[in-house]
Amino acid sequence: MASSVTSAANSAESITVTEASRLGVSDLVRRASQGHDIVVEKHGTPLAAVVGLARFEELEELEADLRSAALVLARLATDNGVRVGLDEVIASLGFNRAELETELDADRRAGYL
Repeated sequence: MASSVTSAANSAESITVTEASRLGVSDLVRRASQGHDIVVEKHGTPLAAVVGLARFEELEELEADLRSAALVLARLATDNGVRVGLDEVIASLGFNRAELETELDADRRAGYL
């Protein structure tokens, strides 16, 4: 029998593998495309989720936002306030700006860029 799995963002219908098999891929896809999230379980353990494309894209966007937030928090936690100019970074790599600009111009003339 179907039960309800609740998450912070959404409520999903939970079905067994046997029920999913009985319903068939077509019915699962139809339900997902109508906005119903379905969790497929085996012996009470969630194994897979069937979600519509709009929900999938929303989840991908949320994941990207979380990654960005984690990066910002990591930078805040490790920022010592010291800033380094581009020329200093270039010099630390053994180059200077003029050399790099000359090389870039040559690559453009050669059609590499």
